[in-house]
Parts: sequence; C-alpha cells; structure tokens
Amino acid sequence: MPSPRAIFFGTPAIAVPALNALTTIAEVAAVVCQPDRPSGRGLTLTPPPVKERALALGIPVIQPEKVRTPEFAEWARSQQADVALVIAYGRILPKAILQAPRVGCLNLHASLLPKYRGAAPITWSIYHGETETGISLMLMDEGMDTGPVYTKHTLPIGPNTTADDLTVELGKLAADVVLADMLRVVSGELTAQPQDSSLATTARILQKEDGKIDWSRPAPAVHNHIRAMTSWPGAFTHLGGKLFKVLASSPGKSGLSGAPGTVVMADKRGIEVVCGDGTLAVLRGQLEGKKALSATELISGRAVQVGAVFG
Repeated sequence: MPSPRAIFFGTPAIAVPALNALTTIAEVAAVVCQPDRPSGRGLTLTPPPVKERALALGIPVIQPEKVRTPEFAEWARSQQADVALVIAYGRILPKAILQAPRVGCLNLHASLLPKYRGAAPITWSIYHGETETGISLMLMDEGMDTGPVYTKHTLPIGPNTTADDLTVELGKLAADVVLADMLRVVSGELTAQPQDSSLATTARILQKEDGKIDWSRPAPAVHNHIRAMTSWPGAFTHLGGKLFKVLASSPGKSGLSGAPGTVVMADKRGIEVVCGDGTLAVLRGQLEGKKALSATELISGRAVQVGAVFG
C-alpha cells in the first residue's frame, strides 16, 4: 500500500522516538504540540522536544492554545490525513478532531490498558510496585483512554527503575510499536478489541504534594514512591525544619528499628531510616539550599546524623 498521510500529536521527549519512526513509514503532513513554555531560572520561552525534532525534520508544526475550536477542527480536516498518531500530547482531543482522519486517531498509551488510564501512568505504575508495564496502541474515543485496543507490548520494570528511566524505555518501545503495528491498523489488518472497564484503574495527574514521603509506610513502598517521583515532583521530606529531597534509595539491610522517620544508621555503611516496616537506605539526597550529595558526603558533612528524624 502507498505510504499513509499522517498527523502527529505529541509534546515531551518521550514522543520523539515515535515521531522518528512514523516518518519512516508515513508521509507526516504536520506535527501538533503544545505551545512553547517558560523554562529554567530565567523563564526563557522554550520549545517542546517534539517541536524541535519536527523542525529539524522539516515538518510543519502548529501549536494551538485551544483544541476545541472550529478553526482547529477545520485545519485538521483540511490535512486529509489517513490517520493521526498521538503520544503524550497533553490535551484531550474533541470529537471533531478524533473524526478528522480517515482511520481516526491512534494513541500510544504508556500502560497495559485498562490499567492506569490517565495522565501519569508511568509514575503510578512504579508507585504501586508493578513489575511490568508497556505500550497500548488504541483507537481514541472521547473518554480518558477508554477506546478499543489494537495491540499491547510489554516491558519489565526493574526493582530500582525510576520514572525517568522508564520514560526513556517506553519512548523506545513506542517507536517499535509504530513500526510493528501502525501500517497494519491503517490497512485494516488489525481489529481493535474493547477494554474491560471493570478492570480499569486510573493514573491521575501529579501534584507537587504527591512527592511528600510517608515514613509510616513499609520500606518497599517508600522506595517505590521515591522511584516513582523521580524527577518530578521529586520525593521530599523535612530535616531540622528544612526541606530534604531523597534522590535515590534502596531497601535497608540493618534490621534496626525505631520510630518511623528516625535515622538509625549514618556511618561508613551508609544512611538508613526507619519506615513503618523495615528500613530504607538513602543513597543520595539534597538539603534545602545545598547541592545534591551522596550518602557518604551527607555523613561527612554532618548533614545527616544518627537520631535525626525525617518528617
């Protein structure tokens, strides 16, 4: 079959590999991403990664402030696309946009649907201790990740994998899914299967407060929380009235006990903090106003000492 004509919707770095893959099998008429946003200490207006890559590829880019307008719907129809491919665009598309391409809009969702429907599937899958996730290629409808699914490709989650790590891995997997399945969907070779909504779970959007560590939880759960919140919003607690970010951790081994949040080890063996069940080793941290340090550096600088209490 001739190469299909496609529109690509995506914004952050996780979407770039899928865009690269799409350009090898389709004529990409245009790329749609969110507007440039202020970034960094100087709040410099910065283009999203997908825009930068699209411009480098010579593909027209549009960045609508709103997607629920007659003008944007007319633009989408005027592209005469066979299909639209969506990954991490960041906005819910209305019916007029979903119906504009001949085949519809396909979404590369970063979970094994119907689990973790919503804005932050990567973070919440790690938070809940999942050992595998994946990419679901689905036909979009007006619901939140409720459309029928064409294919699912799985990916293991390692015991120390962070959300940042998993985002990179899922971005690569999404590109593989594009190459393996996209043309088969457009040609009608694949049929989408409805999701079992009774098995659905949600992955709500993250808030800054989600990073706060609850030391009363079991140590494995606290470790999962820290991995899940890396690098945004970041896992944090307080020490001596100051904010303390826990940047890396592992399950503790000392067998020591005490009140949750209490530092029971701070020597050449490392730093261990009591949790509701077991201890957690703090491998890297950052005290408010200071630079990030290893456990050894935190101890030698006396930033963390035995008997101190996090929380």
